[in-house]
Amino acid sequence: MLPPAGWSAPTGPGAAGRLGTVVAVPEETARPSEPEAPARRPRTALLLGLAGGILALDLVTKLVVVATLSDREPLRLLGGVLYLTEARNTGAAFSFAEGATVVFTLIALVVVVVIVRVARRLFSTGWAVALGLVLGGAVGNLVDRVFRDPGFLRGGVVDFLSLFDPYGRVWPIFNVADSAIVCGGVLGAVLAVRGIEFDGSRGRSEDGTDGTVDEEAPAAPTERD
Repeated sequence: MLPPAGWSAPTGPGAAGRLGTVVAVPEETARPSEPEAPARRPRTALLLGLAGGILALDLVTKLVVVATLSDREPLRLLGGVLYLTEARNTGAAFSFAEGATVVFTLIALVVVVVIVRVARRLFSTGWAVALGLVLGGAVGNLVDRVFRDPGFLRGGVVDFLSLFDPYGRVWPIFNVADSAIVCGGVLGAVLAVRGIEFDGSRGRSEDGTDGTVDEEAPAAPTERD
């Protein structure tokens, strides 16, 4: 219904009460809320999946080697670049420090525990791949040390890959687990040098300052026209 001709809005004290109070709605509340960015998920599944794949491949290849290459001459492949031969290693990867089986078994156990604890706060894909390779390889060799002869924690690890020589005289004989550990270690070193943390952030930028952005820092002043 339209107001009669000549009518004007009342002014002066009390006019707001007669017309009703007008409440200004802040612009922020008037706008529809923007959807929040989805929360990042830890890369635990990637780490464990890769570790499980490496472990399965390592165990299967060792079982095949023990079943088919025991007491047999090395198998020559790729024109002599690669040889398949069975060997037992009581040291670390690539037959390093043979005879210190118990020491390396305990070290492997510590590595496994540390990686499992880190997995809960792991958001970097690169670190998930690196630690997954190391975890799968460490567990693969750990299985041999626990269950193979000559006894618990002293078992010999099955190695079977030899480069350029059938008896490891050019390069130490190794296995799938050794390769995974070395590849994971190299990738981890690259990530560390680049300053990439487990959560995916960079610890330091190229100018030596903190690479993270401080959202509470005041904006730089700008010149007005």
